[in-house]
Amino acid sequence: GAAGFIGSHLAEALLAEGHKVLGVDSFTDYYERSRKDRNAVGLDVLEADLAVAPLEPIVAGADGVFHLAGQPGVRASWGESFQLYLDRNVRATQRVFEAATAAGVRVVFASSSSVYGDAETYPTPEDVVPQPISPYGITKHACEQLAVAIERAQGLEAVVLRYFTVYGPRQRPDMAFTAMLEALARGERFRLYGDGSAARSFTYVADAVAATIAAMARGRGGETYNVGGGDEATMNEAIALVEEVSGRRLDIERVEAAAGDVKRTKADVSKAAADLGWAPETPLRDGLTAQWECASVESPA
Repeated sequence: GAAGFIGSHLAEALLAEGHKVLGVDSFTDYYERSRKDRNAVGLDVLEADLAVAPLEPIVAGADGVFHLAGQPGVRASWGESFQLYLDRNVRATQRVFEAATAAGVRVVFASSSSVYGDAETYPTPEDVVPQPISPYGITKHACEQLAVAIERAQGLEAVVLRYFTVYGPRQRPDMAFTAMLEALARGERFRLYGDGSAARSFTYVADAVAATIAAMARGRGGETYNVGGGDEATMNEAIALVEEVSGRRLDIERVEAAAGDVKRTKADVSKAAADLGWAPETPLRDGLTAQWECASVESPA
């Protein structure tokens, strides 16, 4: 997923630390390729589909694999589209895990807070029983279980990260903040699903990248870690903050909540703090300001 949102930031951070990075991305048509091409500028990215491509030559000689590739999106995972999620999440991940196992390479795998569904408790610790309520969340949970099974059967060394609503420059266009900020920049209408009371543990992309690198260096094999922002906000609160940051008024079209969208997420990150030495550092206002500056340049009215 090196040409994707989080993957491209991760690749740049690793290069800045002096590592040699080979990126892999299949450049799917989930959103326009031009965005991914911009993300990949300055990176060495091999175009390959992890569900079918020979992976042994890619993994051979690597010191570690960051597996951030996958078919994203809760709302698009229903119906006939589910086959894509099976291929690009479950099948691709199984092949990555087995190739890494054969090569003796450690893997950091990007899962999602979607595996929790409407969680039993908030903040949500990693030992809460996953109860995903969307096909997307189900495939991410399946990938986590694959890691456990392949570890027990074949010796895979994997660290699983559950990302909580990562945002920032280059965020995917189907995600709320990108849609919101680009609508503000262009003077267009923003579609809000639900009444705005849904709350999220928003995580700035630089913080997510720092946790991901720390997981490779210090994460315990076979363990799962929440990666969630310090700020929780409802969508209504986020909209008010976006309007304040941008100095503009957002034109909102309110529609029914989408199937599979959870009501709240809030990450308990005490395990990541203890094992990885990581904690989120970026306030929501600062992160949204950075994302607005990017959106206003790339999507002018």
